[in-house]
Amino acid sequence: MEVRDELGRPLRVVPRSVMRRGNLRHGATGIMVVNSSGQVYVHRRTDTKDVYPGFHDFAAGGVISAGEDPPDSARRELAEELGITGVVLEFMGEADYRDERIDLHAWLYRVRWDGPIVHQPSEVAWGRWMDVEEVQTMIDDPAVDVMPDAVALWTAVDWRRGLTG
Repeated sequence: MEVRDELGRPLRVVPRSVMRRGNLRHGATGIMVVNSSGQVYVHRRTDTKDVYPGFHDFAAGGVISAGEDPPDSARRELAEELGITGVVLEFMGEADYRDERIDLHAWLYRVRWDGPIVHQPSEVAWGRWMDVEEVQTMIDDPAVDVMPDAVALWTAVDWRRGLTG
């Protein structure tokens, strides 16, 4: 994967283990899946994930591979994690996030999807469609573990923009 500068530009390639161990800044994609009723697909990460295992997430996505551009990474992640292919990516913006586990520059997309969801067993424990209000309630509930980067990144680009509810 590529270590990136403050503007999200690639600097050098390192193994994923080096990136995680050093919490090095990297590129990532986040893709919110929305159905024709305006519901958001929310999933729970498996307990074996290397970062934030078992947390709830309202976006698919992940680390951009070396030499991969953000839209291609987003399409790859959607296909791998949720079995979604052949969709049009709606670019929602870019944002940065950093904590003690993650340092990233993210490209954020939204897709419309009413087809089947097929979870990648190593990544997704379960998932379901939620109304916008349910997602907001989940985010606001301190008893529910929600991916902190998803909350921060998607809040930065107004995740409710264009959704019903």
